[in-house]
Parts: sequence; structure tokens; C-alpha cells
Amino acid sequence: MSRRVTLISAAILSTLISLAPLAAHAQATEVGGVKYETNEQLGGAKLVLNGAGVRYKAIFKVYTAGLYLGAKVATPEEVYAAPGPKRMHIVMLREIDANELGKLFTRGMQDNAPREEFSKSIAGTLRLSDIFSAKKKLAAGEYFYVDWVPGTGTTIVINGKAASEPIKEPEFFTALLKIWLGKSPADSQLKNALLGKAPVVRDNMNN
Repeated sequence: MSRRVTLISAAILSTLISLAPLAAHAQATEVGGVKYETNEQLGGAKLVLNGAGVRYKAIFKVYTAGLYLGAKVATPEEVYAAPGPKRMHIVMLREIDANELGKLFTRGMQDNAPREEFSKSIAGTLRLSDIFSAKKKLAAGEYFYVDWVPGTGTTIVINGKAASEPIKEPEFFTALLKIWLGKSPADSQLKNALLGKAPVVRDNMNN
């Protein structure tokens, strides 16, 4: 009897081992062919993927974006107010002029942030523009993080390398998030995806 139990236990263990890679795979969310891990580490804190989606320009996929927070939330206001480190992780799906992308980000911040908030973000906005101007272009597969860590500030990390010293003003990171989560977001369906809402299937007639 003990031999039989041992054999059964061994079979169960073997099955669990064989399923481990599948379980690990299930921990990632895939959008636009890009995998976003369920958890990330930043500033000594464990972050969870709040949501991820694809940024479209007309019918073309431009990049994917994933939002990481300390705990899941469902509204833009909760994202802005969430304590602790935060991360926006963007992966390019097509080559784009980095200088143009920087200009689009700046315009998105202006369109969505109140004047007083944006005025406190100007120094950081100019730094952001300089970073992307120097980069020239972003190719498909290249990525960058925009990381906020309390007490440190906002760090922009391109392809794993910090692109500048941290931007200290907290208003800058909030204004940047409003590009995707504000009242006039870059892509309303991406906004919903970042907030963890079910995606809407797009077709060739849908912008």
C-alpha cells in the first residue's frame, strides 16, 4: 500500500512540474503580441498590472501600454491618488519618430492637465522633449518605462537604461498619466484597458 501511495505521489508531483511552465505563462497578459507580467518590482515595492492595451492611430497599432500600481483600481482619480511607486510600461509596435512622439506627449499633457498643474510640470516636460529629441527614433520592439517613486521622482528608462536624472515634481507624473487617462485621452479604448475594463474588438472601420 505504501508503495502505491508513493507511486501516486510521484505521479502527482510529475504532473505539477509539467504544468509549472503553463502556470508561469498564465501570469503574463498579452496585448498586441507583447507580454506584460502580472507583477513588477519598483522602489522596493511589488506592483500589480492594473491593465494593458494597444494604442491605435486610425487602424494602425502604434504601441502597447501597461499600467502598474500597488493595488488595482478602476478610475483615473484612484490612479492619481494611489500611494507608492507607479509604472507606465510602453513597447513600440512600429517605428516612430521619437521627436514627434515627444511632441504628442507634450500636447496630450497640455490638453488634459489644468493650467496650474501643467505650469508646475513645464521643467519636466522640457526634459521629456529633450530625451525623445536625442533618441531620434523608436523602432518596433523598443520599450520605455515612466517610473514614479515617492521621494525620488519620475525616471524615464529607455531600453533598460535611465535616460535622465529623476524629475522631482509629482505634478509631472500625474500630468503625464493624463495623456492616457485624462478627459481627452490619446485613445479612449486604451484608457479603458489601462483601467482594467474589458477590451472592445476593433475592426478596419473603427478608429
